Amino acid sequence: MRVAVMGSGSWGTVFSQVVSDAGNDVILWSRKQKVADTINRKHKNPEHVSDIELPRSVVATTDAATALTGADLVVIALPSQAYRENLLMWRSLIPAHAVVVSLAKGIEIGSNMRMSEVMAQSLGIDESRVAVLSGPNLAREIGLRQPTATTVACADEANAQLVQDACANSYFRPYYTTDVLGVEIAGAMKNVIALANGIAAGMKLGENSQAALITRGLHEMTQLGRALGANPLTFMGLAGVGDLLATSQSPLSRNRSFGFALAQGKTVDQVIAETKETCEAVKSCLPLLQLGRNAGADLPITAGVVGVVHRNLQPEELVRRFMARETKPEAASD
Repeated sequence: MRVAVMGSGSWGTVFSQVVSDAGNDVILWSRKQKVADTINRKHKNPEHVSDIELPRSVVATTDAATALTGADLVVIALPSQAYRENLLMWRSLIPAHAVVVSLAKGIEIGSNMRMSEVMAQSLGIDESRVAVLSGPNLAREIGLRQPTATTVACADEANAQLVQDACANSYFRPYYTTDVLGVEIAGAMKNVIALANGIAAGMKLGENSQAALITRGLHEMTQLGRALGANPLTFMGLAGVGDLLATSQSPLSRNRSFGFALAQGKTVDQVIAETKETCEAVKSCLPLLQLGRNAGADLPITAGVVGVVHRNLQPEELVRRFMARETKPEAASD
């Protein structure tokens, strides 16, 4: 297959390796000429995962038309809040037969739409041509070809299997599902829980504290998914608990690292200025909280993250409020 990967951040760069190693013809689009030139000459991205050598078959370009012409699979590897603007620009360039895949794990501010919904609306295509990929996908580890598994979701089972086949290789094992809603809610929510766990780690709270927070975070994810109509079992899989554990616990996780830095006394603006990577939880926590309120799902950890990131709540207060909540049966629905 001919695969266009649109976005040369850490995950987009590494995913171009994944699909190349799976035997596809891959072209990687970058905004920056320097990045494209360096990839073509030295087979390395100078700005992200710069120590990882890409397959020589990965070709980079800054011209979207060149990247998209003849593509069977179009992979969108951009920050979630940049999806709509870029997809509208690329709408006429994407081949009519192509399946479009989202790598972002976020919710659009303003519309509260999931990325698959933004893609279908912006491109004017049916949801059967839109797929999402989510799981324990820490880019650096995958770039080093360490074994992992992931979830591919598409409303059309045949297209889900097509994407699955396109990225399956010796170290990257994809499973598929048709529960797009569940996979996207899990992917967006786990970032928020990971940021909260980063705060806990930054406060030097121990394993008990972090295990409790992650477990209740999983409950929170599942409750929102159930309220919106997702399959609860999705949250027990790779896109749910698998990605939640990796993102909440690994120092490689940008969301955990963001929360850790906040607990160390840095401001949101300072952390944003110091990192080149997108922390999806910072933007997505707001629409996720609104989705929860609209659906009648109680999201106390998400509300706490919104307070810290957007309303000047001190990290210590997030923990205090969580611990002060009314006790209830563990299986309670809220």
